[in-house]
Amino acid sequence: MTAPRLFTLDRDRDVSGVSGTGTVADGVVWPDGTVSIRWRGPRPSTVFWDSLEHAEFVHGHQGATRFMWADTPKEN
Repeated sequence: MTAPRLFTLDRDRDVSGVSGTGTVADGVVWPDGTVSIRWRGPRPSTVFWDSLEHAEFVHGHQGATRFMWADTPKEN
C-alpha cells in the first residue's frame, strides 16, 4: 500500500454501552500498516494500533462493529 486508506467504524450493537450505534469512529490505515482511530461523540479520543488486525480484535466486538472502507485501494 502506498497511500493512506480511510474507513469508518459502523456499530450495529453497542456491546460496551459507551460508544452508541451508527458511525462511531473514523480511521486511517497508514502505508506502514499502522492504524489511527478517532472516536466521535461527547468524549472523543484518538487511539493508535500496530495493525488493522489488532484494532479489529479489540473494537470489532465479534461482528457488532464493521470497518467500512471509504475508498477502494488502487492497483499498482
